[in-house]
Amino acid sequence: MIIATSRGAQLLWVILPYLAIATFFVGHAWRFKRDQFTWTTRSTQLLESRWLKLGSPLFHFGLLAVIGGHVIGILIPQSVTEWLGIPESTYRLFSATMGTLTGTAMLAGLAILIVRRLGNRRVAATTRGMDMAVMALLAFMVATGMWNTVVENLINGGYNYRETVSPWFRGLFLLDPNASLMTGGAIPLSYQLHAIGGWLLIMVWPFSRLVHAWSVPLAYLRRNPIVYRSRAPRGVRVGAGGLSSDAAASLATSSEGAVHVPR
Repeated sequence: MIIATSRGAQLLWVILPYLAIATFFVGHAWRFKRDQFTWTTRSTQLLESRWLKLGSPLFHFGLLAVIGGHVIGILIPQSVTEWLGIPESTYRLFSATMGTLTGTAMLAGLAILIVRRLGNRRVAATTRGMDMAVMALLAFMVATGMWNTVVENLINGGYNYRETVSPWFRGLFLLDPNASLMTGGAIPLSYQLHAIGGWLLIMVWPFSRLVHAWSVPLAYLRRNPIVYRSRAPRGVRVGAGGLSSDAAASLATSSEGAVHVPR
């Protein structure tokens, strides 16, 4: 049963989450049915690859680790970890340490990707308004998340979000949301902002290039190899492949001029 709270609290901690979830699923279904041609990352690797090779792995691997930490911290009740013999102090120390490491990797990767996208004129030319909105939301989420981990849990002595944020979040999916859990005076503002930013990101997800997350190319694992055949003369192919250096040398020094190997 929902405890009576103000209208603003109901809007932020009950209506906004359910609106975001509905938009997430309906938006994905609409886009897949009506706009499949834009279901892509719109990759800019051909425009710039040096910084992409550095920033993308840092961001994505950091993101996977951060998601794993959220699943453990939010979906698994505190009573379960205590039943397993993990005291709250140990859990908090592990969470803060791993959260700092993975969050730093994600923050560094995101910073590289943002600077690359805005600083490279060729990449910036392909950037749309929705891309800017997603980057801003991601930066906001990473910043507030790092503040929660480093400042609230390491510097300020720690805040047990598993007594407020976690039950509120689980209650949404049990159709029993308790908005008062997110409005108590003890809950830090950074946790509230982090939650709001997450729901806003979920709302815009179907309408951005983030949809590529659901298009993992698993079919490549069972696809038959593709055979490539060259159209160059056999003598050129043999020489270029290093299988017959004498034949390649004779072709290269022939009286008809140099042989150009197609690329």
